[in-house]
Amino acid sequence: MSDTVRCKSMIIDFDGVLLDYSRQRANFDTLNKLHNLAKAAHLKEKINGMFNGERINSTENRSVLHIALRAPRDSVINSDGKNVVPDVWQVLDKIRDFSERVRSGAWVGATGKVLKDVIAIGIGGSFLGPLFVHTALQKDPEAIEFARGRQLRFLANVDPIDVARNIAGLNPETTLVVVVSKTFTTAETMLNARTLREWISAALGPQAVAKHMVAVSTNLTLVEKFGIDPNNAFAFWDWVGGRYSVCSAVGVLPLSLQYGFSVVEKFLKGASSIDQHFYSAPFEKNLPVLLGLLSIWNVSFLGYPARAILPYSQALEKFAPHIQQVSMESNGKGVSIDGVPLPYETGEIDFGEPGTNGQHSFYQLIHQGRVIPCDFIGVVKSQQPVYLKGEMVSNHDELMSNFFAQPDALAYGKTAEQLLKENVPQPLIPHKTFSGNRPSLSLLLPTLNAYNIGQLLAIYEHRIAVEGFLWGINSFDQWGVELGKSLATQVRKQLHASRKKGEPIEGFNFSTTTMLTRYLEESADVPKEDCTILPKI
Repeated sequence: MSDTVRCKSMIIDFDGVLLDYSRQRANFDTLNKLHNLAKAAHLKEKINGMFNGERINSTENRSVLHIALRAPRDSVINSDGKNVVPDVWQVLDKIRDFSERVRSGAWVGATGKVLKDVIAIGIGGSFLGPLFVHTALQKDPEAIEFARGRQLRFLANVDPIDVARNIAGLNPETTLVVVVSKTFTTAETMLNARTLREWISAALGPQAVAKHMVAVSTNLTLVEKFGIDPNNAFAFWDWVGGRYSVCSAVGVLPLSLQYGFSVVEKFLKGASSIDQHFYSAPFEKNLPVLLGLLSIWNVSFLGYPARAILPYSQALEKFAPHIQQVSMESNGKGVSIDGVPLPYETGEIDFGEPGTNGQHSFYQLIHQGRVIPCDFIGVVKSQQPVYLKGEMVSNHDELMSNFFAQPDALAYGKTAEQLLKENVPQPLIPHKTFSGNRPSLSLLLPTLNAYNIGQLLAIYEHRIAVEGFLWGINSFDQWGVELGKSLATQVRKQLHASRKKGEPIEGFNFSTTTMLTRYLEESADVPKEDCTILPKI
């Protein structure tokens, strides 16, 4: 860190975003070797292949074009020889029109009341990304004005507690439900959708569903069968993976209903700015490429399997949960893209919590336990600054004091010699020694408006793609999610047979049979007859 030339070369500034990776355990030679690795792995060709619409998701024979979701209207991005950008903007224009009709009161509920409350039903990528953006925007001054008098909630978990929390305090007369499911068959999402359909029908009658429920789906047949007008279904495409879908109707529709399309369009523009940078910037100045290379260095060469995502902004409290999915569902693979078992481990264990909360939670481990590379994310201007007369610094300055201090504390540590000079008693010296040399990087954003949130999202999306390209895996399928789903189907059938017909438990191992028996015995008071019971809210 005392080498100014080295440090200066490891600070990159693009479109207001400052990256400082000088506290990584890397030098000029390391970076040269990592750039050689990128050439050997054909990283540039793989990036070009993604942007050109090649079917790089080979196990599902699909293009990977979430970049098209935020491309300018006059862009040309082809998939199978067809420019998909006009299709994207057709849906965006439809969202703009629909959301403004709802927000203005031109579209009203079954009883003529304005729909001011929205519940978005989805799970995984249909939930985590939109929730992150919504949480980040909630206290942005511009977004507050557009959202005044409105609320947006997300129902993801099939646990009835999540249903109860979502409908608490809401009136079906003023509630619009957005059901997000590409196939309209996702078990958890559709059970939650049927539950809220019953909640609306019980209060307003079955005919009210068409006025109070809309869909984000590609399966118009099932949408109509469910009771939603297919004209009120918003499309997306098989070249959009769920965890990369926040910039599609999956996120844009609920967010536009809450904040207005103009705010969400700024979010899309921020992401698009990073897309163009990722595609065109030389690797030595390319934010996602550098971050991806350094992650490979930490995981595959230094042997650190985890990464802490530490935003010094409470507005980003849902950022780490979203990146957990984008990263671990993308790169948690055991075979190469050609299906060959890998001789090395891939993926990172991502976790995080906003500072300064995390400092009083798990930073002890990071400072004196395992070595965990850290991403510190800071914001120059707070969305909601607080100044108190007589205080040495503002509340945001206090927060950012920690943002600047923690990376140096990890880098430098504290030696026994320093502690001796401070007259620390000898028995305490081992406990107060910090090894230092613990890697981190810092991202500094100018503020946290819709545009900056889009930038941050795209930086991490492309960083994760870079890692997958270098590991030689397919970052865009997720077969590991399927096995548990199929086994759950067997359990579901057994629970039905045992509860409704009294049939014995068969076909499971001793452990599962024992647990199922206990579960059925101790929940024997559930209704036997076919009836509807909604949460008591």
